[in-house]
Parts: sequence; structure tokens; C-alpha cells
Amino acid sequence: MADAQPNARTADPFLAARFWVEIDGIVVGGFTECSGFKVETEVESVREGGLNRHVHLLPKGTKWSNIVLRRGWVANTDLWDWYQSTINGRHTVKSVSILMFEYHGASNSEAAYRWDISGAFPVKWTGPDFKADSTAVAVETLELAHSGWTGSAG
Repeated sequence: MADAQPNARTADPFLAARFWVEIDGIVVGGFTECSGFKVETEVESVREGGLNRHVHLLPKGTKWSNIVLRRGWVANTDLWDWYQSTINGRHTVKSVSILMFEYHGASNSEAAYRWDISGAFPVKWTGPDFKADSTAVAVETLELAHSGWTGSAG
């Protein structure tokens, strides 16, 4: 077994709870969940004539899953208003960024990684469930379709 290097730094995984959401460059804080970072490239099988032992797999197209944002209900209707414009036929595309932070205490303001989502627009809004016997936080959900994302460190 090889000896560990005395100054080797191990990379700790990022905490999923340390993130911000920006919409058109403005931090829209208070989100409890962001999901849907999934991309998949479809492939097409092509058989070459006379070569029966091999099938070529060629990239056909890429599908991006919708991004889902959840946050506690607040007295701000910005997300609903954005979706309402889609309902009313005014398709409003915005840039959305998800910023993930390392854990260095609450004052850390430099993102460790950033996803810039292009061409985002709302396709689904879900309001809170109401229960008289519950003390759970009321949550709203916004689902965004988009044209893809780019990611970058720092």
C-alpha cells in the first residue's frame, strides 16, 4: 500500500444545501430545492453493409430535463407573474443561474460552481397544499423548460 502524501488535499463533496438561484442576474433567494439537472443524448444504431458483427452508435440529439425550483411561499408573486405571462401568451424567456457554494460559514459569497441555464421559461406552477392540522411551510413550485446549460467552476 502506498503511503499518503503528507500535503495531499482531499476533495470534500459539496453540500447540496448551499446554493442560490439567480433569475436575470438577480438573486431570488429562499429556495429549498432545485432539481432536474439531467441531460441525455439519444443515439441511433446504424448497421454498416457487409459488417454484421458491429453496429455503429451515432449521437442523434440531446434532451434537457426541466429544472424544478421549490421554495417556501412568500408575499412576493414574481414567479407566479412570470408563469402568468406564459399563460397569457407572452412567452418571456429569462436567464437563470444556479450557484453552488463551498461550506466556509455563512459569510462565504464566492460560488464554487455555477450552472447558467439558457432560454428558460415557466411551464408549470404548483401552489401550496393547505391543511388545517399541519404546521408545514407552504411551498410553491416552478418548473422551467430551457435550451440547455453550461457549467463552470468558480
